[in-house]
Amino acid sequence: MYNVRIREHIMIAHSLPSKVFGPAQNMHGATYVVDADFQSPNVDENNIVIDIGLATEVLKEVLQPLAYQNLDELPQFKGHLTTTEFLAQYIHSQMAKALQGKFSGQLKITLGESHVAWAGFSGAVS
Repeated sequence: MYNVRIREHIMIAHSLPSKVFGPAQNMHGATYVVDADFQSPNVDENNIVIDIGLATEVLKEVLQPLAYQNLDELPQFKGHLTTTEFLAQYIHSQMAKALQGKFSGQLKITLGESHVAWAGFSGAVS
């Protein structure tokens, strides 16, 4: 299996209003390191999994509307707990839409919320 991984970061604010989250129920900020890992059993006619420039551009475009935002105020997240796992799945779905016809394979999104904790989501892109 071949893979290409790119990295970006994003700063957001949000709250997680459920008792399970303790003090994170309150408004707080987070800086996520976002890894996008593209996997394919084959390379294309150019011997690449995906063009790194394209992958980087799409990831930046997907993250831009979230950057420096209070996620609690964004309509697409109303009624959702914006956990790290949830955000990884959201970013994956937005990337998959943007990459239709440009990449076919597995995409894994990993969000690092600290130096000791990560969460992610992976699935097919076609």
